[in-house]
Amino acid sequence: MGILEKISEIEKEIARTQKNKATEYHLGLLKAKLAKYRAQLLEPSKSASSKGEGFDVMKSGDARVALIGFPSVGKSTFLSLMTSTASEAASYEFTTLTCIPGVIEGKAVAGR
Repeated sequence: MGILEKISEIEKEIARTQKNKATEYHLGLLKAKLAKYRAQLLEPSKSASSKGEGFDVMKSGDARVALIGFPSVGKSTFLSLMTSTASEAASYEFTTLTCIPGVIEGKAVAGR
């Protein structure tokens, strides 16, 4: 059973478990397992001897900007609207799991 199947099973069990004072501990354990498996998905495998895939953004323009914020606030949607990138956006948390570089093209303003 792979990590994705384990995550799916835990999410199903959380959904069918009644939420009350008697089940708080059980739900807490399930949520801890879920967080552990999701962290394993994000980590590169330790058995791989090569480095993970990266990306490079060519140095150009006046500034570099990083969008950092809470989940599901519209960072990926904003990036897609402002640049020519196509990042995945959905109505659930942690849809975008990697960094997505983009370039905003603008007109230069003459000095004043």
